[in-house]
Amino acid sequence: MSTVNTVAVVGAGQMGGGIAQVAAVAGMSVIVFDAFPGAVEKCKGVHKKSLGKFVEKGKMQQADMDAALGRIRYATAVEDLKSADWVVEAIVEDAKIKKELFAKLAGMLMREDIVLATNTSSISITEIATAAGAAASRVVGMHFFNPVPLMQLVEVIPGIQTSRDVVERTIALATRMGKTPLKANDRAGFVSNRVLMPMINEAFYAWMEGVAEPDAIDGIMKLGCNFPMGPLRLADFIGLDTCVHIMNVLADGLNNDRYRACPLLKQLVAAGRLGDKTGRGVFEYPGK
Repeated sequence: MSTVNTVAVVGAGQMGGGIAQVAAVAGMSVIVFDAFPGAVEKCKGVHKKSLGKFVEKGKMQQADMDAALGRIRYATAVEDLKSADWVVEAIVEDAKIKKELFAKLAGMLMREDIVLATNTSSISITEIATAAGAAASRVVGMHFFNPVPLMQLVEVIPGIQTSRDVVERTIALATRMGKTPLKANDRAGFVSNRVLMPMINEAFYAWMEGVAEPDAIDGIMKLGCNFPMGPLRLADFIGLDTCVHIMNVLADGLNNDRYRACPLLKQLVAAGRLGDKTGRGVFEYPGK
């Protein structure tokens, strides 16, 4: 099993930045790539702020923070990824765009031991792997959870073509990053979103049908089911547009319209109320 010294993360957003951070803290060299220079600069600032909080809370020494930051290189040219031993894609949750990227990566990264992992939360690994051609056996799902530095789980999802060796190496890498890897099969939504998103969708139906108001729905689920965050608040945190997209992937992938997004959820998205990222979703966030 070849050693992973350098991890490349494609996508410098919230998920990609988090993955890069945990890899750097685990002692690996990291290349963060994003085609948008502004995203890379923002990611750099987020890393300093995030690791700084760990130092403030006494969970990390300043020297360890400095060392981790020193292991991260920020790039805006895709050619900079050629020195990587492992690539994790964390771009927009769109099958067409992901497949275009994987086709490019497969053609550019010539070494046959480089793994191409996708952080997709719901899209078929097998479908994404088709774009990689002969490299399809090296494509695997590596689904981290937000916020990545704090959440313990990584869903490991092999596609039909993924080799057993790649699965074992993915489990080993996730463990090295301090995560708990758990394997799921390549079905729409995998395990996490197959179970979570219909519950969130049902909370919107409960609100739409007048069962209760959002504060009560979330309060009941928190106090009665011991959830740390109510389903409607969680939807805002995830992004209501992302919730609609995942529900559509579930409905199409499982060939069952009962997974379609609640009309009220779709209406909020149409109105531009996407949750935390726009300052208003189910709830309002004036400071964001």
